[in-house]
Amino acid sequence: MNDQYSEVVQQAKNYYDSQDADAFYFHVWGGEDLHLGIYENPDEPIFDASRRTVQTMSEQVQLNEKTHVLDVGAGFGGSARFLAKTYGCPITCLNLSEKENERNRKMNAEQGVANLIEVIDGNFENLPFEDESFEVVWSEDAILHSGEKETVIREVARVLKKDGHFVFTDPMQADDCPDGVLDAILTRINLDSLGSVKLYRQLAKENNLTEINVIDLAEYLPMHYDRVYRELESRYDEMQKIVSKEYLDNMMTGLRRWVDGGNKGYLNWALMHFQK
Repeated sequence: MNDQYSEVVQQAKNYYDSQDADAFYFHVWGGEDLHLGIYENPDEPIFDASRRTVQTMSEQVQLNEKTHVLDVGAGFGGSARFLAKTYGCPITCLNLSEKENERNRKMNAEQGVANLIEVIDGNFENLPFEDESFEVVWSEDAILHSGEKETVIREVARVLKKDGHFVFTDPMQADDCPDGVLDAILTRINLDSLGSVKLYRQLAKENNLTEINVIDLAEYLPMHYDRVYRELESRYDEMQKIVSKEYLDNMMTGLRRWVDGGNKGYLNWALMHFQK
C-alpha cells in the first residue's frame, strides 16, 4: 500500500483505477460527472440531472475569474469544466484515480479550458497545499470514500482562506439510521459507516466552519441509483464488450441496495455549505 493513502482510500483508488470501473463510470454514469443528479423526472438523462447538481451547487457561492476553487475528489472533472466555462475561475482538481485524472486532462484540452484547470494526483486526507490557499473548496460525492472524515474536514478548513466557502454533497446515512441495515452497502465500499448531516455539522463546528445552508436532497438518491440501474440494464449486452460480467452483475446488485436503502429512509443525500 502507498504510505500516502489510508487503507480505505487506497482501496478506493484501486477500484477507480480498474479498467472495469473506469469504463462503467465513463460510459454509463454520464461521461463527465461521477456524482448524483437532481432529476426533474425519473427518466431524464443522467448527464442532465448530474449537471443540474453542479448548477445548484454553484449558485451557493459567488464565483468569478478571481475565485480559486479546489475540487476535492474531482473524478472526470465535469464540474471543474462547467465552472471554468461559466465563471472563468481557476480550478485545482485533486483526485486519487490516475485513470480518471487522465480523462480529466484530456477533456480539459479538448474543451479548451486546460489553461484554467490544474489536475493533481492526490489524497483528500492529506491535501498538498499551503494553509489558506483557496476561496472555495468544492466536493461532490467523494468524502464518503474516507474512513477518516474528521481528517478530510480538518484539511479542508486548513486550506480555506478566511471567509472562504466549503460546498459539498455526499451520499450519507440518515441521522436516525438503525444499526446494521447498511452492512451490505458498507462492505462493498470498504467502510464501517457513512457520514451524516449530524456528523458533518459536528465536524464543521469543531473546525470553526459556520453553517450557511443545508439542502435536503434525499428524494433524489434512490431516483438516481434506479436511473443508473435502468441505464445499465438497457445496455448490459453492449457493456459486456468492455466491462467484465462479474463487475456488471455486482454493480446491478449494489445499485438496487442503494435504491432500497434510500426508499426506506436509511440513506440521505444533501448539499451542505459552510464558511470559514
